[in-house]
Amino acid sequence: MLPHTSLLFLVKHVCPQSLELPYCVTRNPAFIKSASQMSDFHDTMDQLTFARENRERIHAVENSFGPSGRPLDKPDRILMGEGHLMKQGRRKLEQKAFFLFNDILVYGSMVLNGRWHKKQKIIPLEDLQLEDVEDGLGLRNQWLIRTPRKSFFVSASTYEEKRAWIDHIEHCRAGLLRGSSCQPGSAFAVSWIPDRAAYKCMRCFGKFTPTRRRHHCRKCGFLVCNACSKTRAVIGHIHATKKLRVCRICHTRNAEGEKSRLSGDSTGKNSSEEDDAASSSGEEGDEETMQDYTASSWVDSRMGTWGQIGTNIFQGPTLPRTSPE
Repeated sequence: MLPHTSLLFLVKHVCPQSLELPYCVTRNPAFIKSASQMSDFHDTMDQLTFARENRERIHAVENSFGPSGRPLDKPDRILMGEGHLMKQGRRKLEQKAFFLFNDILVYGSMVLNGRWHKKQKIIPLEDLQLEDVEDGLGLRNQWLIRTPRKSFFVSASTYEEKRAWIDHIEHCRAGLLRGSSCQPGSAFAVSWIPDRAAYKCMRCFGKFTPTRRRHHCRKCGFLVCNACSKTRAVIGHIHATKKLRVCRICHTRNAEGEKSRLSGDSTGKNSSEEDDAASSSGEEGDEETMQDYTASSWVDSRMGTWGQIGTNIFQGPTLPRTSPE
């Protein structure tokens, strides 16, 4: 019988693809136990390496937002991927940096060629819904991200990158909902119609001028003039108490159902984790210049590496269960 130490050496150095072990060795109880121990050892080392690299990546994202950003490191949180996407703002398309974790989606504006970020926004995945959108005249490879407070269009450079983002987000969201007691939100904000899409009020059809300015109804997303949007109403899934601008038609339609909307979304937070001031106003301020395109990167938990975009769904160990914040 081979000694235990020799079996360990054999397990460590023999390549099964290039050498077939004798039947008497493979059936040896000591060999089976040693093989299992060595496999467990390598799995443990891989997990430790992956955990260390994951913390380093999360800290790098935290630091890129500076002191104005919220902390992102927490137990069981994994940075799944990152990349640059075009986000439809009120006035024009803007390039934003997006970071997908296994429980949240983070995005922000880029400064200094993408080395630093600002205006951090955090969306819990249970409060998020995706909707595929066909290509338009001015925007290709786009889809809609819907949240209780704000909904917006984003687009990728290629169709493959679009599918990778959608598939990874949906996979992480499904795992989060399956592994915890949180329930998906049921009320989502509408996406705003861009300023350039209409030159007349979409209620009274009066032409917009320097004195008749554009405004957005927070309920339907239509472009309306001030005369058609003088009323204010509470929209529970956007803000639990603050009255927001709504057009006259939405105000009439929703007056009776206002009480039922005050309860907010199913998580009890009445919102995503987006900043109150930014999401309640919803107005896009500073415009960013177009940065050089960089392909999205995704984590490979099996190899502990950080690679370029791929369309494969996350494979490997089951994602840790994450409790809602």
